[in-house]
Amino acid sequence: MKRLAILRHEFVRYIPEQLEEGVIYVSTEFATVVHRCCCGCGQEVVTALSPTDWRLTYDGETISLDPSIGNWNFECRSHYFIARNRVKWASSWSREEIDRGRRFDRKRKDAQYGETFSAPEPQVQSNEPPPSKEKEKKPWQRWFSRRG
Repeated sequence: MKRLAILRHEFVRYIPEQLEEGVIYVSTEFATVVHRCCCGCGQEVVTALSPTDWRLTYDGETISLDPSIGNWNFECRSHYFIARNRVKWASSWSREEIDRGRRFDRKRKDAQYGETFSAPEPQVQSNEPPPSKEKEKKPWQRWFSRRG
């Protein structure tokens, strides 16, 4: 298995059935980012964009996801960050660290949504200035400008 160091992003409406190695697919309409695990194992990694899950930053040329990707349920147990289309490898976590992280995530979700949990709005930041005319924008550009 070959670890990836860089990814190419594609903005799509629907995630393709066949994922290309080294491509990270971003569906802003469905607030979802999908890619094959960067360790090379081939597993599909799905990250939901929301106030309590992942945040996507698009700077006009590259994307970043925050926080890190921890594939604790995969055999590879890979752990990495995606920053400006680059894969930054991180250390593996122990079972105790994973459990502590999951408890923390659950508390954040409970605090954010309480018992009336509903699908959250995606958190996307863009440094790209909006074009002057709405109809000239590509679909993903219209989405970003509405969120800004």
